[in-house]
Amino acid sequence: MTDRRMFLKSLAGVTAVLTLGGATPAFKSESDRLGEVLPKRKLGRTNEYVTMLGTGGYHVGWTTERDAQEVIEAALEGGVRFFDTAESYADGTSEIRYGKYLTPKYRDLIFLTSKSTGKDAKTVKEHLEGTLRRLNTDHLDLYQVHAISTPEDVDSRIQLGVLEVLLKAKEEGKIRHLGFTGHQNPFAHARMLERTKESDIFDTVLMPVNVLDQTYFSFNQNIMPKALERNMGICAIKSLADGRFFAKKEQAGWTSDDPLIPNYLSIREAMHFVWSLPVSVLISGNENATFMREKIALARSFTKLTEEQKIALIDKVKDIALTGKVEYFKKKEN
Repeated sequence: MTDRRMFLKSLAGVTAVLTLGGATPAFKSESDRLGEVLPKRKLGRTNEYVTMLGTGGYHVGWTTERDAQEVIEAALEGGVRFFDTAESYADGTSEIRYGKYLTPKYRDLIFLTSKSTGKDAKTVKEHLEGTLRRLNTDHLDLYQVHAISTPEDVDSRIQLGVLEVLLKAKEEGKIRHLGFTGHQNPFAHARMLERTKESDIFDTVLMPVNVLDQTYFSFNQNIMPKALERNMGICAIKSLADGRFFAKKEQAGWTSDDPLIPNYLSIREAMHFVWSLPVSVLISGNENATFMREKIALARSFTKLTEEQKIALIDKVKDIALTGKVEYFKKKEN
């Protein structure tokens, strides 16, 4: 309890900075030609503001073509302007669908991101060119070194020129901002932060942020404070533990007799917990428009949780979190 309380207190000050602090409104509100935009948060040091909810591209890739189109349209209609994808999502299908249904009409309204799993400069360059072609755009707002898994993986990618090719692409105007991602090992993130401390080339970090994370192999405790010290934008993923909050996930082919939701807490509590931390955007994957609209409604109803409320939610799930079975995607190696 003491450790968790200290952690949450340590974030209290930086939360005010992230949400523009002082007399400035916590959220930036605006409208565009499609209507009212979801509240926006500052994306670290980039001077960009992004909607507090983002559309996850993984689900856009594997769901049906019709559902993918409807998810994109529901997101836009509901005020979402942050769209995430990667070349690896369904072998480029996610990017193709964005390039078909999103960018032709709405490129000027959105913050568009993608990622490369490439392990060397040549592969990353090929991935980037393919991504731009599939997305039907000449530039990305954010491009990320994707799915770093261990400190050794980080060292290898740097040695094989991944960062150099990205910096060159940025100079050429193909990329506006750079970031890195991963969900397996917080020590991989720590190594990337350490290796880029002098160059400070990354503007964002994408990582798991959820109510269980504080208890087991925590990204929030090990990485979030370091990233915020460098004024990086925090992109939150797996806020519902990659669907393990539910009793059944057909895509993954498993069922659970003891799902975190509804046996422990609600989806609303889980997502509002994440938004109560200093994250810039919560990226949510939705395989149909109904799910997308539900997440939009949760964003619009958000009220910041108190420290006591956050601690109470952590305590509710601490026992199941410690098993490591819910956050199965974490690999406890350092």
